[in-house]
Amino acid sequence: MDLVIGPLDLSAHVDEALAVQAVAFGLGADEVAVRRQIVLRHMTYPGARALGATVGGVLVGFVYGMPNDRTHWWSTVVEPYLRAQHNDIWLDDSFVITELHVHPHHQNRGIGRTLITTITDGATQPRSILSAIDTDSPARGLYHSLGYQDLARQVLFPSAPKPYAVMGAPLPLRRR
Repeated sequence: MDLVIGPLDLSAHVDEALAVQAVAFGLGADEVAVRRQIVLRHMTYPGARALGATVGGVLVGFVYGMPNDRTHWWSTVVEPYLRAQHNDIWLDDSFVITELHVHPHHQNRGIGRTLITTITDGATQPRSILSAIDTDSPARGLYHSLGYQDLARQVLFPSAPKPYAVMGAPLPLRRR
């Protein structure tokens, strides 16, 4: 496997990245169109950056994130849940993993682990936060193995069919 992980101009490769996310997350065309606009907006935020994983020049995974800002939509949704658990301090001075997806044919090969550890290694913030569907899944297993802990569970996002967990970890992330 000629895996290459490096910086990704996500604005220029948004359609390739969303094709990976659509397969990994089971998204339809309408949801991809909405997410396209969100990704393009996110990439204009200060400190936003992305990494891609390619095999044979084909994008098979990506991660992007940014320094958290309490005025961003995600923060306004999760803040009451975090506050109820006395964990809202995690919204300050944190690097948010906004999206992390690996094509199903390339999962369980360490690509997601390498993407998330590499992007957080470049963060200047002392901690990282993210949200993941609140089920026992390989993704949550990965996050737990890296040191992420549940900060709030059963977080409901508008229009999301399933509840999420908000997770946080001190940086640098734990290595196996």
